Amino acid sequence: MAKKITDNISWVGKTDWELKMFHGNELSTRRGSSYNAYLLRGISKTVLIDTVWGPYDQEFVSRLRQEIPLEKIDAVVMQHNESDHSGALAELLREIPGTPVYCTAKGEAILRGHYHQEWNFVKVKTGDKLDLGGGESLTFVEAPMLHWPDTMFSYYDGCGGVLFSNDGFGQHYASESLFNDEVPESEMMEEAEKYFANILAPFCPMVTRKVNEILAMNLPLKMICPSHGVIWRKDPESIVKQYLVWADAYALNQVTIVYDTMWNSTRQMAEAIARGIRDAAPQVTVKLFNAAKEDKNDILTEVFHSRALLAGSPTINNGYSYAIAGLLEMVKGMKLKKKAGAAFGSYGWSGEGTRLLSALLTEAGFAVVDEGIRAQWVPDSAALAACEEYGRSFISKLQ
Repeated sequence: MAKKITDNISWVGKTDWELKMFHGNELSTRRGSSYNAYLLRGISKTVLIDTVWGPYDQEFVSRLRQEIPLEKIDAVVMQHNESDHSGALAELLREIPGTPVYCTAKGEAILRGHYHQEWNFVKVKTGDKLDLGGGESLTFVEAPMLHWPDTMFSYYDGCGGVLFSNDGFGQHYASESLFNDEVPESEMMEEAEKYFANILAPFCPMVTRKVNEILAMNLPLKMICPSHGVIWRKDPESIVKQYLVWADAYALNQVTIVYDTMWNSTRQMAEAIARGIRDAAPQVTVKLFNAAKEDKNDILTEVFHSRALLAGSPTINNGYSYAIAGLLEMVKGMKLKKKAGAAFGSYGWSGEGTRLLSALLTEAGFAVVDEGIRAQWVPDSAALAACEEYGRSFISKLQ
């Protein structure tokens, strides 16, 4: 059912409690998500902002019809046209053909590519307005690569100022509550950071430019309505400022150690290195993750807010494990800045895995501080002591 946000804005989206993976199997969503769509009733025009994911298209249209006669919708604003936002558009436009669809030029190209329909597209760019009557309007702000090239925001100048931000400032977080002041802050911010790290981190320069552009407009801002998760009603500018922090080579005083292991030799090395780091720098948070067992997106979030990453793998077939390879490929895609790294691993007879991991870290943009450390076969007490000393040496190079 629809939920009232203000006297003339209603949430008409879908809360997906069952969603556990997103973008295929690329992103874990253990707390579910929501596909937020908004119905804005102006004086002379009623506008629908975004739709929901395709599997819920008929449900969406049916529930929308209970909220408003569909023919009374004057325009549909599609801020971003990935399937989780545009999936119900075809079903809706079968009911109200000819309704104008406002989107960017790239948005039209993507909608055509997805649905192969000749809809009534109205292309908009930054500064264009949709007059809602009564002196109020919806102003469009292009936001390319936040996180697709077609993305735009929409600013409503009524109700004290409402920014419809699509994927910006969102979280994959299912809740029956609509607003940020109605949910546990720790959960919400954990999901907001995970969302930023796994979806928006590759586009940090664009995030910084767009957020600063919006702040420079000095617009009244009472609420931010994203396309996933809760609405920022209490202190909405706080998440805007947090985006600037996250986008600026973000790092806590943490070292993350990620490894894979066949017979526990590399695991023992990881634990010994961690002991060495903690011994030399007890103020540093050290976290260890087995890449083959832990949630990859949670690991990426930890890497996102770490000063340094240590990656470890046994040498396998003259290389390294597929779990580490896959994770570092995802890390490379994040385009992280100003982070240090090094590699380690056990081996039997060839031992080049550590050298190859170092090259992967360099390719991913990490400043590799040294050649890493290797241990042959099962590390004995002397080898583990060497790993502890390596940990102390590694952290000293970050001071």
